[in-house]
Amino acid sequence: MDALLPVLVLAATLVAILAGLTWLGIRVRRRGAGGDVMGPFEEIWHPAAHRYRAEIRVHEERMVPTPSPGDLDSRQRGIRR
Repeated sequence: MDALLPVLVLAATLVAILAGLTWLGIRVRRRGAGGDVMGPFEEIWHPAAHRYRAEIRVHEERMVPTPSPGDLDSRQRGIRR
């Protein structure tokens, strides 16, 4: 019985760590903030995904928001470029 207690403590600790990592992964994916937290680990184990995420980030920075149908463009507002 004395040898069973350390094994149970070790198993409980392992389950708690795995549950915490699973919870963190779900939370990061839902909020979209995974690049800062999980980025280094992903770069080590899956370099292609890291490169893909960098390309997506560059693409998002270059995107210009499309105006709504009711918005005035710069010519209608009298703004010159």
